Amino acid sequence: MSYRLFLTAVVLLLLQSCSGRSAPAPVVLLNSQAVQESGGFISDTYKVQPGDTLFGIAWYTGNDYRDIAKYNSLSEPYRIYPGQELRISPPPTIVKIPSRSEPQTIQSADPTTTSIDKSLIDPPIPQGYGEGEKVVKRQNVTSVNKSSESVKITAQNSFPEKVKRWVWPATGKVVETFSKSESGNKGIDIAAAKGTSIHAAADGKVVYSGSALRGYGNLVIIKHTDTFLSAYAYNDTIIVKERDWVSAGQKIATMGDSGTNSVKLHFEVRYRGKSLDPLRYLPATRP
Repeated sequence: MSYRLFLTAVVLLLLQSCSGRSAPAPVVLLNSQAVQESGGFISDTYKVQPGDTLFGIAWYTGNDYRDIAKYNSLSEPYRIYPGQELRISPPPTIVKIPSRSEPQTIQSADPTTTSIDKSLIDPPIPQGYGEGEKVVKRQNVTSVNKSSESVKITAQNSFPEKVKRWVWPATGKVVETFSKSESGNKGIDIAAAKGTSIHAAADGKVVYSGSALRGYGNLVIIKHTDTFLSAYAYNDTIIVKERDWVSAGQKIATMGDSGTNSVKLHFEVRYRGKSLDPLRYLPATRP
């Protein structure tokens, strides 16, 4: 009897030691495709499932639908079909290295013909002016672009590495909070009077404005970084357009009940398409 007790104790100790080992990050499924819960959708491609739309794929993977359309040479109305493999990230850039040209034959002044390798001939000395120059009294005057202007243009068309600050998207009462369960709420719901102003929760670019995503009503999606998106659903009216750059706190819509049965804002934050609890990012003090 004591021998059996000894074996039982050994087995229990082994099970306990196995359970204490660190396990890999849990994996959830997005339309039957693996997504690491810790990092969101990380694959370069997406296999279209029945019922998918380009808008939905962009939202679920954390991308701009126009980018996916460009990567896959799709044009409106963006028809896709089940089983189709879509590229989600930009295709790799192929750098072509020019090969050394073959020697070309140059006709000399005498009747004989000589083969000369043009790569051995010194190139002509470039002129000291370019297309941006103007001729004033037969003198070349170079026009110089101000670097500050170029910086402004570049900054307006690029995303920062991280979100500078988050603000509350609306005033009102939080009537539903985030849930990690598969069928739970993937954001927070804020209830207030119809027509209440909806504001951008952070600086970014409007990548979607419309009602093509089922269950979201009149929807606005803003891209804040290459990986962070926020969504504003059930709006009554939308006052921003796709490709608009907006600032944190800027009015983008008014609260309504499109796509739902009560007046409220459904607000989501996503990282690479993975839903996150917005309360982790919004200020502790509500407006």
